[in-house]
Amino acid sequence: MQFKAIKRETSGFDLTPLVDVVFLLLIFFMLSTTFIVAPGIKVKLPKSSSTEISREKKEVRVVMTTDDKIFVEQKLVSLEELGKYLTKAARESPEGMVIIQADERVPHGKVVEVMDVAKTSGFDKLAIATRPKERKK
Repeated sequence: MQFKAIKRETSGFDLTPLVDVVFLLLIFFMLSTTFIVAPGIKVKLPKSSSTEISREKKEVRVVMTTDDKIFVEQKLVSLEELGKYLTKAARESPEGMVIIQADERVPHGKVVEVMDVAKTSGFDKLAIATRPKERKK
């Protein structure tokens, strides 16, 4: 007695399209993610053991280097131009904050001058950026 062999179709699931879609989503999210870019101006911030400040909606970063240069939005400005820029920014966002990133070797008097310009421009909130202290083990 001879039986006919029944042909069974294998029901498989092709994973190739699924893998393609996952890789496309991965590439999409990698390219659309905004990265926090550190400014291109190198300053060595002073160390501090205090806690981190709360971030404001609108913050203006002022970078001060050891060679008496002042940068706002990575543009070199004079003290007078800084005042004009901060006055305009204070009108646009009165609840904003000025963050001063001064190198640790910048004289205290220069930092105070920038703080004074920020205060007279209309900003009530000022912060000085620092880096965390290394903890002793």
